Amino acid sequence: MNDYPGRVKTGLNSRENWWSDMPPRTGRGPRPGRWAILGIAFILPSMVPAAVDLFTDGATAKELVIAALLVVYGSCYVLFPLSLRPSHRKTTYVASVVMLLIGLALVFLHDTNPYVLIYATAVLAFTLPPAWAVILDGGALLLVLGVHLALGRDDFGDLIAVTSITAAMFFMANLVRAVRKLEAANREIATLAVAGERERLARDLHDILGHSLTTITVKAGLARRILESGKDDPRALQEISDVENLTRSALSDIRATVSEYREVSLSAEVAGARAALRAAEIDADLPHAVDNVDPSLQRTFGYVLREAVTNVLRHSGAKRVKVRFGKTWLEIEDDGDGGEVEEGNGLRGLTERLAAVGGTLTATAPSAGGWLVRAEVPESAVRSGARTPLTEPAGGCA
Repeated sequence: MNDYPGRVKTGLNSRENWWSDMPPRTGRGPRPGRWAILGIAFILPSMVPAAVDLFTDGATAKELVIAALLVVYGSCYVLFPLSLRPSHRKTTYVASVVMLLIGLALVFLHDTNPYVLIYATAVLAFTLPPAWAVILDGGALLLVLGVHLALGRDDFGDLIAVTSITAAMFFMANLVRAVRKLEAANREIATLAVAGERERLARDLHDILGHSLTTITVKAGLARRILESGKDDPRALQEISDVENLTRSALSDIRATVSEYREVSLSAEVAGARAALRAAEIDADLPHAVDNVDPSLQRTFGYVLREAVTNVLRHSGAKRVKVRFGKTWLEIEDDGDGGEVEEGNGLRGLTERLAAVGGTLTATAPSAGGWLVRAEVPESAVRSGARTPLTEPAGGCA
């Protein structure tokens, strides 16, 4: 059977599962008192006939031995759940083997009737790793079969019935193991889903607030400088009005992001970038339309443009920014300070966004100065219909 990444192996299709203990119980399970009542009810069919023989016809030495062994055997059966705690694994193994040996002794003392062995084989199936359960239960049944053959018996109906019940208990125990592993996997998936949602929210809030607050800061600074100079009051009022509108837009985007209704538009990001760069007094060479970009990539390229322009406003000290689009590529180049390219959270998050659609992101510092950020998706990935998943990649922008 092929292995797949993230696959939970719950059955007997791996060597590890054959030798692993029963996974811990995830829920409350049956109460000890309730199991004691059920265990006594299950063991009574074997205890009652022995007690009747003991108190009616008088007790022989053999019957006293059988009665004593039945009491110990029944006690092991009723109390075996107490040994299932992870800290008592050695006790579990010893108690299971002792119970099996007592069961075999009862079989041979009671006219080789194998039915009493069912209790021990069932306990081993539920308490020991599957491999040990097969070895010990199978060995015990083969031993009983050998004794039958040595005694010349040809009636194997009881032994076949016990073997069938033991096999049923074995596969039922394996089903319990699978259910417990799936429950543990579901809990882990739920935890990862919560963590992924938090990272998605952090990513989108960064994309919104990082760009919007940077633009607001630039426009507010420009308005302050205009007011301090005492010139062009109408322009200062316009910049303050833009700050107010940007604040309202950011609040609206935050609400939409939390509700998972927000979508990034490349055309809107081009318009926003033009306004932000103009407010920062940076010469912006931007396309006037985005029709030449593949529609399936416009959302992803919108994120790239937003993050790149935000970085220009924050760090570059650029005087000119040039943006160019192609069907499956996007370039943002500035003439700022440049320097060594360091992959921060923003670039790492954009790299993950592009990887989700089969693309790549490169950020280089050309010899002439400034920065060049290029996002590109191969035509083959676009034709295959790769799309950004509903749950955002884990890196996030910060």
